[in-house]
Amino acid sequence: MKKGFTLIELLVVIAIIGILSSVVLASLNSARTKGSDAAVQSGLSNFQAQAALYYSSNSTYGGTGANVICTSTANTVFDPSADAQGVAIMANVASNANNHGITCNASSTSYAVNAALSNPISGKSYWCVDSNSFSGATSSSGFVNGLCQ
Repeated sequence: MKKGFTLIELLVVIAIIGILSSVVLASLNSARTKGSDAAVQSGLSNFQAQAALYYSSNSTYGGTGANVICTSTANTVFDPSADAQGVAIMANVASNANNHGITCNASSTSYAVNAALSNPISGKSYWCVDSNSFSGATSSSGFVNGLCQ
């Protein structure tokens, strides 16, 4: 008499392994998007501190108040030659936002940055920080008077 597993037993084990792996992969994908959103929030909070340092050195955030390029607008808080650390933070935020959208605004007296979230928070799809120390979820990607709304 031969010892071993029957074909049915092997198929049942393979099916169970397949079901378990699909559950794990679904959970992993959810955790990955939550992690990206957390990185966006953390990065924007870090940028607030970096922008405060820029302002204390230059007495301005620069810019005209119109939407600016978040990683390469000259003579603003988003200028790589004037604030390389801040621009590096913004590039990291943009990559974690999965290019869903990041909008920046700068004037001489204020700035605001808004990034799209993968998982909305209480129906609000964007995370926004500005020069008035606001840091939180918003429902619009736009700005009011150059600040988060």
